Amino acid sequence: MPTVTEALNTMDYGPAPESPAIATEWLARGPFGHFINGAFTKPGDTFDTVNPATGAVLAQVTQGTADDIAAAVKAARKAQPRWEKLPGHARARHLYALARLMQKRERLFAVLEVLDNGKPIREARDIDVPLAVRHFYHHAGWAELIGDEFPGMVPHGVCGQIIPWNFPLLMLAWKIAPALAAGNAVVLKPAEYTPLSALLFAQLCHEAGLPKGVVNIVTGDGDTGAALVAADVDKIAFTGSTEVGRRIRQATAGRGKALTLELGGKSPFIVFAGADLDAAVEGVVDAIWFNQGEVCCAGSRLLVQESVAVPFAERLKARMARLRLGDPLDKSTDIGAVVHPVQMARIREIVAQAVAQGADLYQPGTVEGNFCPPALLTGLGAANVAMQEEIFGPVVAMMTFRTPAEAVALANNTRYGLAASVWSENITTALDMAAQVRAGVVWINGTNLFDANAPFGGMRESGFGREGGRAGMLAYLRNPAVTGKPRTPPPALSALPGDAGPAGIDRTHKLYIGGAQKRADGGHSYAAQGTQFPLGGRKDIRNAVEAAHKAARWGTTTGHNRAQVLFFIAENMAARRDDLAAMSSDAEAEAAVARVFYWAAWADKQDGRVHATRASHLTLALTEAHGVMGLICPDESPLLGFVSTVMPAIALGNRVVAVPAQAAPRAALEMCRVLDSSDVPGGVVNVITGPRTDLARCLAQHDDVAALWVFADAATCTLAEHESAGNLKSVWSECRARDWHGNEGKDGEFLHRSVQVKTVWVPYGA
Repeated sequence: MPTVTEALNTMDYGPAPESPAIATEWLARGPFGHFINGAFTKPGDTFDTVNPATGAVLAQVTQGTADDIAAAVKAARKAQPRWEKLPGHARARHLYALARLMQKRERLFAVLEVLDNGKPIREARDIDVPLAVRHFYHHAGWAELIGDEFPGMVPHGVCGQIIPWNFPLLMLAWKIAPALAAGNAVVLKPAEYTPLSALLFAQLCHEAGLPKGVVNIVTGDGDTGAALVAADVDKIAFTGSTEVGRRIRQATAGRGKALTLELGGKSPFIVFAGADLDAAVEGVVDAIWFNQGEVCCAGSRLLVQESVAVPFAERLKARMARLRLGDPLDKSTDIGAVVHPVQMARIREIVAQAVAQGADLYQPGTVEGNFCPPALLTGLGAANVAMQEEIFGPVVAMMTFRTPAEAVALANNTRYGLAASVWSENITTALDMAAQVRAGVVWINGTNLFDANAPFGGMRESGFGREGGRAGMLAYLRNPAVTGKPRTPPPALSALPGDAGPAGIDRTHKLYIGGAQKRADGGHSYAAQGTQFPLGGRKDIRNAVEAAHKAARWGTTTGHNRAQVLFFIAENMAARRDDLAAMSSDAEAEAAVARVFYWAAWADKQDGRVHATRASHLTLALTEAHGVMGLICPDESPLLGFVSTVMPAIALGNRVVAVPAQAAPRAALEMCRVLDSSDVPGGVVNVITGPRTDLARCLAQHDDVAALWVFADAATCTLAEHESAGNLKSVWSECRARDWHGNEGKDGEFLHRSVQVKTVWVPYGA
């Protein structure tokens, strides 16, 4: 008789198939049209949606056209005002009804998701569907509380939403639930490969009695998505590839549409010597292989401390050899099918490139059809394609590091910044890493943890904006529009040589870079306010950005310390009030002093939150400065406008490169003298005078400028948004004049635009 150990070593799993009957019965009602204005349309030109595990056709769905999108947007536009005017309680009841109906159909949703996507039934049944339900329950609560928690804010209107194929139902819930809770109507386009769960959800919208036109689902390919981006909607929320995100940023530039982008990732999975190695191995399995690597935040860059790299790799390979690859509907399956042959070809191509660039491949099993066994790449450098490019398959690339500093350098050696996973039994080490890694989400001793109340989103080329939690609600709300007159384009500037101009003209004005006055590159100037000012250019922006990066300690000092500096600035401004008034007015100088006091008060008040989630974690939503920001300050109220944009940014820990009013920069340069006497570290504030539009272009294109505010004419705003597509920085642009003396000058939007949310999951409790 075998021992217990022998029995466990020889024990195998028998088949445990889930019947597809419940889904195939529902699919028999196809072919499917779109869901527009509360009803399914007659099917048009259709395409097949295919089971990736078998190649069998599941259903025919309609290829959406520009006319279909226009009809859906028209229905949403008609329905949205009535939906917005409903009491929050009424919207909450609708969302609750959707949650209950989804719960009653959980098995149908899970099986349908597996047939359409190829993921294992365990993932769809135990993670995706319950979490989608959770989103509707959670946002029913936000709908109930919206008047109390977000006073004065209003919905955007009609939201166009585009989701990918990796989490079809969950991504739908992630986008539709907060949009509806906030009072928006939506037009959603599901992924071409995986439209079925969205169509089932549309049926539930009808059953729940949701008002016609509030939710519209239009199926189709990339052309359909492009038509939605081009349509008359008020916001676009997109989850997908970085390349498509760039095109959307360019297509929406200057059109006044709010934009949320959740894009690609190449997330680091960092294992320290003191970590529980077996737990970390299971973390890799959860992050990469149980979902075929089809998660944009999956820790596909495995960074292991050198002293434990060999035993960790041995344990990882042993675990890989025991993973079960096969029928996604079998409850014993660990790894299902890749969603589509096109994606399978991409996985093979990148693995082949990685091996050609020197990587060693370990892959137990052979690749057949749309099934890809787990793969481990080792012996590769930081520049290897597998360490830099998103694969979206069950492939992990492993490198070693020696010190925490090297781990940080390797982790941040990517253009992405979506998520990170840190494994260490030393909580000090783990939290120190969480603070230094440039990622929107950091999991400590865990991975792929999500919740409706936990903000999720990226930094750098992983996009901007957050979904989930309070930050996610803010993405679907706005402050009432600024109603001032449209700003006018600035006049063209003529460059003057440094020694030009009438005798006796004051030529002492200089740029302010790194805490010192400097001549503009080339020494040219331009005439304004009866004198000459430096004509700044691209090299001056470069020098100012470098100086700002050298002042990084400003972002790590406490809010209390920053507040003291801002209070001191206000004190010194009051002492020089007459000088400032001579360059503006008595009222503007007085208001500017008060405005600095106001933002000084906020320096240590913009708190993060501990979010209540379903997991046993402290889920921390921390407010973190962007880093270096570019500011195109307004022409109106040159002193007060300059102060009202610079001070909130630096109060929250940013360093800025500011372009003051082109036609009236004297007050801003006088403020630089105040900064010199106010203990402001060199490089925290840099001021470049000159052509507003050209300098906005430079700041938008600069890869080391993390965020950009543009208070300028429509053409300059459009240019800045368009040129930011290369690095996908967050851009806040306004082409209408503000009343800087009133509440518009201390709008709460300045606070949440000055920071980004980093969500850190810390294990807590049982």
